[in-house]
Amino acid sequence: MSSISKILILCLVAFSSDKVFSNPQAVSNPQILSDTEKQILLSVESSFKSQVDFLEKVVNINSGTRNKLGVKAVGEVFIQEFNKLGFNSTWIDMPEKMDRAGHMLSERRFGADGKKIMLMGHLDTVFPIDSPFQKFERTTELEGAKVKGPGITDMKDGNTIILFALKSLIDGGYINKGTVSVFFSGDEESSGKPISISRKEMIELAKRSDLALNFEGGSPGKAVIGRRGSSNWALTVTGKRAHSSVVFSEKVGAGAIFESGRILNDFYQQVKGEHGLTFNPGVIGGGTFVEEGDDDASMDSYGKGNVVAQKVIVKGGLRFLSEEQKERARESMRQIIAKNLPVTDASIEFEDSYPAMTATDANRAELKKFSNVSIALGMKPLTAYDPTKRGAADVSFVAPYVTSMDALGSWGGGSHTPDEWLDLNTFKLSTKRTAIYLYRLLNE
Repeated sequence: MSSISKILILCLVAFSSDKVFSNPQAVSNPQILSDTEKQILLSVESSFKSQVDFLEKVVNINSGTRNKLGVKAVGEVFIQEFNKLGFNSTWIDMPEKMDRAGHMLSERRFGADGKKIMLMGHLDTVFPIDSPFQKFERTTELEGAKVKGPGITDMKDGNTIILFALKSLIDGGYINKGTVSVFFSGDEESSGKPISISRKEMIELAKRSDLALNFEGGSPGKAVIGRRGSSNWALTVTGKRAHSSVVFSEKVGAGAIFESGRILNDFYQQVKGEHGLTFNPGVIGGGTFVEEGDDDASMDSYGKGNVVAQKVIVKGGLRFLSEEQKERARESMRQIIAKNLPVTDASIEFEDSYPAMTATDANRAELKKFSNVSIALGMKPLTAYDPTKRGAADVSFVAPYVTSMDALGSWGGGSHTPDEWLDLNTFKLSTKRTAIYLYRLLNE
């Protein structure tokens, strides 16, 4: 073989290697961006002004939970955009008596192979239609890249991150397998009852998915892989109405108020203590007569100091790290209630609300993947939030059925107040992080 032929062969090998392994470190090291991923970041950058304009548009549509027309209007704006990306979208109505707008579902199958990913958000906010806080604000009083608006971080930013991260991948042709389903609920801030109806489609989607990702809130250093669940309880205590001069007698006994005090004290002394378990009596009414109000937050009661109370109603909440912990607490409460003071009786009812999101090994593994993307973008490694410090969220409903993670959005502050703000720099960073993460998931 001539020397010229050898040189040509060496050049061809070098050229071929350069095309296949243009960034050999990224092939084996998930903490380094590949050349393709760098192109995805440029795509996010190029559309960021449009992304902020879109966020302003949806923030300026009031979508307080009870404003059903507003919630659906925000959903329709998202539906139009997802449909432009090739998704099939539907609006899931709720029964009229539930007084909730419904939910948005958009789905696209990119190929027979690959993961089935469920992306979650919510369209509603805590701000009613008559709230004075209604508009997206860019003011000189805000520091740097901060902007304000109702629901801007809870969570119209997260919904918009999902949309524009997918847009950067689809427009660039970076997805060719897997299925993506986007579920935006319309009543996360005040879930419609019964839960079996308002969360039916959400749970069904989770059961046919491989992974569920919720984009409510965000942090440069943490994500959620576990949350406490919550449920409600209602204690009813009865006693014998009589003149107070014969209280404690064999025929009259202790009365309902003494019995309720005994029960609540025993709850405190005997049920309290497990890590992650809390319970709170939030409202109480007692006396000769007790009438419950139109909602769980009010009661009217009447009684006199010279009359033994005949009824007490106590309503409260229970938070827990697992279904097992919840059931242990409930059983302990039932046993305490059964030990009645003389001539009294008591009963307790429990109502499930949000199940616990248990921090599983699968959730931890997913957090590691997401953390690798953060590192590749120059951020610190991610750790898990303490589940005892996280409130309930829609992701809790799907967590029992599918690997799940939450708090993937951008960061800001003042949620649920007229000072709710968002840092646009993190809005862009979170979109980049989401786009790279989804690209990797859909190409595993």
